[in-house]
Amino acid sequence: MSVGRRGQCWDNALAESFFATIKGELLDEHRWPTRAAARSAIFEFIESWYNLRRLHSSLGYVSPATYEACVA
Repeated sequence: MSVGRRGQCWDNALAESFFATIKGELLDEHRWPTRAAARSAIFEFIESWYNLRRLHSSLGYVSPATYEACVA
């Protein structure tokens, strides 16, 4: 669901970037025997890599965990 008017693609850019990262760095590299295994791998990817160590340009090239620690 888009939050902007038709034709405004930038409102979904953050979500599209996130899903492209998961697909490119995790999903395209592995195959899982069950949906539960894939769900677990995605959760682990987000919690152990995406939120803790991956640098985000929108946060000044720091990880979300580091950003939250500095802001709080």
